[in-house]
Amino acid sequence: MRSDWASQTLDGDVYAEPLVYAGDVFIATENNSVYALDALDGSVIWRTNLGPPVPGGELQCGDIFPSGITGTPVIDPSTGMLYVVSFSGLKHTLSAIKVSTGSIVFQLAADPPGFDVTSQQQRSALSLANGVVYIPYGGLYGDCGSYHGWVVGLAANGTGSMEVYQVPTGNEGGVWAPSGGAVDQSGDLYVATGNGESSTAFDHGDSVIKLSPSLSELGYFAPSNWAALNQGDDDLGTAGPMITGPGNIFEIGKEGVGYLLNSSALGGIGGQMFSASVCNSSYGGNAYSSPNVFVPCTDGLVELHLSQKTFSTAWHVSGFDAGPPIVTGGVVWTVDISNATLLGLSVSTGHRAYSFPLSSVVHFCGPGAGDGRVFVAGAAVVYSFLLGGP
Repeated sequence: MRSDWASQTLDGDVYAEPLVYAGDVFIATENNSVYALDALDGSVIWRTNLGPPVPGGELQCGDIFPSGITGTPVIDPSTGMLYVVSFSGLKHTLSAIKVSTGSIVFQLAADPPGFDVTSQQQRSALSLANGVVYIPYGGLYGDCGSYHGWVVGLAANGTGSMEVYQVPTGNEGGVWAPSGGAVDQSGDLYVATGNGESSTAFDHGDSVIKLSPSLSELGYFAPSNWAALNQGDDDLGTAGPMITGPGNIFEIGKEGVGYLLNSSALGGIGGQMFSASVCNSSYGGNAYSSPNVFVPCTDGLVELHLSQKTFSTAWHVSGFDAGPPIVTGGVVWTVDISNATLLGLSVSTGHRAYSFPLSSVVHFCGPGAGDGRVFVAGAAVVYSFLLGGP
């Protein structure tokens, strides 16, 4: 395996995961640009800019400056449409872009009513299901101002009204995990929240919430120690929920405890099927290759083996801060965030088979794969690694 190209420097840092489709790799930047790069050589096929990003000084807090496109877009293969949320002029906008040309087909306002845009952030990946694009929102780094977790649903064909779910906290309870929500075979959506401000009455902070296609709440789960998690800023929702087979949901957060949930009945407070400590702390999002879940942790990467309604640790490669992983060709790929290095580990043993230095990377940087390659962003540069060969 080798690195076969690095792109020209793009016009902003890349927080969103690279998407691969129809021989191209799609990249979104904090300068509100979407690029289509040729997967074979990294050349720019098209670039579409969606307006000037928001300077940091216009927000109440945060750590992404400027702030443009942060959440990972989503592509609909049936229509060849890419959906992306940009942040410009203190407004979030959903744009539908043709992947073949980069042309904008339509744009819709994506901020729900009663939304304090200066304290909210669109960090989570978008989801597409039921003919709807689902857009999660959380707060900015620093937990400033008045914000809530929200999920907005906008029709993928650009028509109809906005569907909205607001996490019923007095404040906080953001939906911000970079991996976004999960959708089951029935079209129901699962999202995870960060801490709410309450330590007395349960407020849906630090929870997994099940929503209908129209964003009505269908159920929730919260750990028994939700109040302590709220008080300690120990977000459960640092990674999005993961579907691990019919009826099963896996969730892990900042506390490093993993939970297996029954998707048909999330169980309310303390209603998990199984839970166990996995690692120090987990952020970003997990990967699943049956029967194993790969968990990124601040103290390395963990492979969990699922067996019926429990899990056990198969291996734990420690000593680095792991970004969200992917699995392809018997290798699990993750970025060592602290050392800006792409790592390839054996799925079966955790043996470090590959290691490639990158330029500086952002928090929760994750690779994408397709067309026989792994793609990863090092700040404002995209790298391609050709699978197989020397």
